[in-house]
Amino acid sequence: MKRRDFSTHLAGAGLALAWAAPAVAQGGAPVEGQHFVRLSTLAPVSLPSPEKKIEVVEFFWYGCGHCYAFEPAVEAWAKRLPPDVAFRQVPVGFAAPHQLHQKLFYALEEMGQLATMNKRVFAAIHQQNRRLSSEAEIMAFATGNGLDGARFGEAFKSFGVNTKINRAKQLTEAYKIDGVPAIGVNGRFYTSGSLAGSNERSLLVADFLIQRSRQKA
Repeated sequence: MKRRDFSTHLAGAGLALAWAAPAVAQGGAPVEGQHFVRLSTLAPVSLPSPEKKIEVVEFFWYGCGHCYAFEPAVEAWAKRLPPDVAFRQVPVGFAAPHQLHQKLFYALEEMGQLATMNKRVFAAIHQQNRRLSSEAEIMAFATGNGLDGARFGEAFKSFGVNTKINRAKQLTEAYKIDGVPAIGVNGRFYTSGSLAGSNERSLLVADFLIQRSRQKA
């Protein structure tokens, strides 16, 4: 999902990358500037508790088909992360459709319903062809899935949700994210399917960057 044209490739994508699983098996490592980018200025890091030392962020959009296809792999990968790693998703807000889905994501989070509803949002858009492209559609989706309409509407327009959206915007800009899905690691690095060669390989690069962050390299 590119900011400009809603494709999934970042600027400069399309280069054939030589790095692949066989290279990993032979001890090859991802290369800075090819498979990942080091930020010139550190992005903000928000750790939920003292035992968490490294933050990993997946930038995504509900309407992105590649994000939808990537979601099961990301979910399984996140469950295997070491105890000192904090993982979270951040919805991008490139344009109006993205911003509406940002409000949906954070309203569900405010209500404590994100874990239950996240997959249902993806399914509604990509399996049921419900674009959720207006407040009315989103409200119908929420109530149709058993949420209290008044509570959801209040959360959707709340100060808390708007605050989280502003923070998401700042983080997206700090990481210089131009397309999704993309992965940011500890405010220092980011990778993506376009850089790594595929979305699945970006998880291998993220593993490498977690280790590198732990070593403060």
